[in-house]
Amino acid sequence: MFRLRTITGRCYLRRFLHGGVANRDQVLEQLGICADEDQVFEVVGKNKAKLNENHVGCAVGMLWQFQKEKPQMLRTVELIKSHPEFLTLRVLAENKIELMGDVMLVDMLYNILRLSVDPCDSLVQHLVSEAWLRLCRFPMSSLSKFAVCLSDQHLQHSPLMGQITNILNQKLSSIDDARILTILMICVSPLVSPTLRDKLINKADCVLDTMDPSHYNNPRRMVQFLRNIKYSYRPLLEKCNHNLLHNVPLMDAENLGIILGLYQSLQFNNCDFRLAAKQRLIELVDSSTDPLSFTKLFVTLAPMAGLDTKERLESIALILADELNAQQALAVAETLEEIHSRNLLLIQKIASVIHKNLQVYRSMELARVTQAMILLHYQSPEFFTKLRNILVHFLQYSVYPYEVTMLTRVLSMLPSPRLDTSVISRVDAVLPQCNLNDLNTFAVVIAKWLRNDPSYRHSTPIKYVRLLQTLNHCGRERLCKADRLDLLLEELKYMSGEWFEEMLLKETMVTLQRLKGQISWTNVPELSLFLTRINYLCAPLMDSIASATMEDINKMHYSSMYATLLPFAVLNYDSPRVDELFDICIQHFLPHISSFDPHLLVLFGYTLAVADCFPEDMVREIFNVDFLAKLDSQLETLPDALNMRIRLRLMELNRAVCLECPEFQVPWFHERYCQQLHKKGNGFITPVQQQIHKMLGEVLGGVNCAKAAVFTPYFYRVDFECVLDRHRKALSYSEQSQLQIPGDGELPQGAQRIAVDFLDTKSFCKNSRHMKGEAMMRKRHLEILGYHVVQIPHFEWNSMELSTQDAWKEYLRKKIFTELP
Repeated sequence: MFRLRTITGRCYLRRFLHGGVANRDQVLEQLGICADEDQVFEVVGKNKAKLNENHVGCAVGMLWQFQKEKPQMLRTVELIKSHPEFLTLRVLAENKIELMGDVMLVDMLYNILRLSVDPCDSLVQHLVSEAWLRLCRFPMSSLSKFAVCLSDQHLQHSPLMGQITNILNQKLSSIDDARILTILMICVSPLVSPTLRDKLINKADCVLDTMDPSHYNNPRRMVQFLRNIKYSYRPLLEKCNHNLLHNVPLMDAENLGIILGLYQSLQFNNCDFRLAAKQRLIELVDSSTDPLSFTKLFVTLAPMAGLDTKERLESIALILADELNAQQALAVAETLEEIHSRNLLLIQKIASVIHKNLQVYRSMELARVTQAMILLHYQSPEFFTKLRNILVHFLQYSVYPYEVTMLTRVLSMLPSPRLDTSVISRVDAVLPQCNLNDLNTFAVVIAKWLRNDPSYRHSTPIKYVRLLQTLNHCGRERLCKADRLDLLLEELKYMSGEWFEEMLLKETMVTLQRLKGQISWTNVPELSLFLTRINYLCAPLMDSIASATMEDINKMHYSSMYATLLPFAVLNYDSPRVDELFDICIQHFLPHISSFDPHLLVLFGYTLAVADCFPEDMVREIFNVDFLAKLDSQLETLPDALNMRIRLRLMELNRAVCLECPEFQVPWFHERYCQQLHKKGNGFITPVQQQIHKMLGEVLGGVNCAKAAVFTPYFYRVDFECVLDRHRKALSYSEQSQLQIPGDGELPQGAQRIAVDFLDTKSFCKNSRHMKGEAMMRKRHLEILGYHVVQIPHFEWNSMELSTQDAWKEYLRKKIFTELP
């Protein structure tokens, strides 16, 4: 170790030595043989009067190099800061700033900050000021390091960072070093214009081809840049992923966790990387024995691990729990919540560590603590009382809208006998500064306060009325002032709930139509996803989406075809150009079909099936043994809810292909899966369905003539089934729900099976009586199975016209007998 440190010291020292015996510098030579921090301080102490700017820069640099070599847990930065000779170095450095060269100046600032000197310290302030004066003459390596220093001081939006952004824009073509480029990309990311963004992405793409492929931090930083600017540019993402995938065997749990987190933020799912990362993390379990490395491993591996691995990880966590620090305990708690752990002993141990450290956490960390412990169903009145008091204290002094939003949201999760007026005052003060997503969060919180307020049973307290009025006004005003579609879509990305639907949905659609001239190939996927999620059919917007897509289809990434076509299938929108749109999009993605992530290809296939579209190449790709095996492996790494959703969609796609495309000869292999779903189902019949069943009995000649909750071949669940003979007389079911049919049990000649389905609001678009695609597909399939399908829309059954028993019976009679072919 002594030899290694001496070599390190000499490497750092080399830049200060300039050869020749005549130029020998005894102080630099003494520093060059130092093996640790104490020896550096000893040299400084003995030579205080001789120290020049080179000596000071070398000494400070060596102190950081020695610290850098140590594991995080063994670093002694606080001891260095408190050493009297470190104060000597700081004073000397401040006095010699003007004598320092450009490179040394930036290195000094960088090393001082790494040694945890406060950004408000006069040395740091003077170094930054001097660097600002010299900014335009810095080499790009020093410019990138200086940009990191500004980011460390939270100066990403400062005029100084703006100047760096401008220099980067001017000198971008001269940068060939991937590390310098990617560091600058991250630092200036808050300030880049769309034009500079595109130039940086193009430059990054070129640099990827020439850099050393083993330096995986460079593509990782490129992905981080895309995350920072919220721009999921798939060509660069896939190129970075190709490099990162090949380097997985070299990565530790921390790097794998960072990359997976970045991918998740960008909604970029890559099956091959997840599987490789999972395997690598499993390999690292045995060597991750200290709290720091294990925490990073646990946070990354547990959410994608199988049951046996999860139990093993929880056992190790239980052993290490008492050694965890505050941040590590919080990370473990959040992961336990994510995997829905029910290991009560482990939860209690982690909660105990968190409880001891509640005063250590910052405001946003406390918000995360609250959410994790509530969702883990942790029970401790003392813990939550203390937590609530700290949260309220932070909230009273917070001036940031995002922080007030988060703190208010988690406070509403806690049991509370009364609401502090200070909380309401703070919320009222920040509402005008909030974006739509934050306003929506406050709407949910206020609704919860109302429900929990005892006086609400008699009248709405005036304090809530005023808050709601302000909330509504701020929401409408923000929509009225919106003038950039991309920014509006970003705010709308997670909007949902009663307040949004009742107060802002119509205004939102008016605003989107006002801005539809800004619809382009770049924002088509985001707009399409939003329209699908809110279940709102708007013909002008749909037509604009179709036009923008067909006009610039070659600029769009093939993976965006799924999101683009989603609202057309789900909302069952048809127009003269829709068929052409589907054809163009399908032809655009088919050449890349093998590059699709398995679970996304299943979702895309199902979406096309809803639209009665079955590209043969896609069907054969999905229902291939190798593809299904890869899909199974991927599903094991996904969250349970997404796993279940993909399996359900695969079944539904399998059913659709078997019924609508028998010529493809795809086997039905979901019989057992459907039987298991059937066993898990509750078979609940709603009051409306009970009412219809009773009416059907009276219309058909007896309650035994209509069977409720019937499962068809391929496991469609029909609300009611009845059979009419050729004389249109209903056949009766026995007590065992079997039709009383003589002979071999087949229907008599001329008989017809009838499927009666009640269609609730989920079967229709939110703003109209337009039936959605899934209801239409279900009708198609039941008709293929031999049923005559009678659909009873909720708005017809619950209408004023059908307000008597006779009216309901006549309605059913007309539906069943008059519409029968």
